[in-house]
Amino acid sequence: MTVPTGGKRAPRGGLGLPKGFLGLWLFLFILWLIVNSSTALPIAATGAVISLVIAWIFARRSNVWHIDHSPRGAWHFLAYTATFFTELVKANINMLRYVYAPRIDIRPGIVKVHIRLKSPIGRLALANSIALTPGSLVMDVRDDAMFIHWLDVKTTDPDKATEMIVGPFEKHLEVVFG
Repeated sequence: MTVPTGGKRAPRGGLGLPKGFLGLWLFLFILWLIVNSSTALPIAATGAVISLVIAWIFARRSNVWHIDHSPRGAWHFLAYTATFFTELVKANINMLRYVYAPRIDIRPGIVKVHIRLKSPIGRLALANSIALTPGSLVMDVRDDAMFIHWLDVKTTDPDKATEMIVGPFEKHLEVVFG
């Protein structure tokens, strides 16, 4: 039985399970094991059950988690992760320069950037990537544009700002999430 979602039926994946269920369950279970720092049987079993219930509810009620898994997508997810950590380190070094500079020389402002991502989960991952990088914060998403508060505006041209802020993440997230 499928649960209607906004007039649409939730798609089914393999084995009659809601599409995206297994990937979401695996992600939540691994996250549970990392947070608990233990693979002891009671902790792992509890995590498996809790992750199963949460994944079942989310996969049945929303098509956001319907991500196609492929070797190409896995490669781009790893590349995205490496890119994110690289950008995170660069942004933190920049913030250190601002904090320890004798004179703060910044030009804060709001810039508009264009996004190609269509899936809600892809847009969420992009917005979180930008927000977690010090010096930038996503303020609004409208259609195919994001409005970002940038601590030190280097350009107000949307195309150049898109290349500088969104570019490193979007090329990988587009393959992973669409």
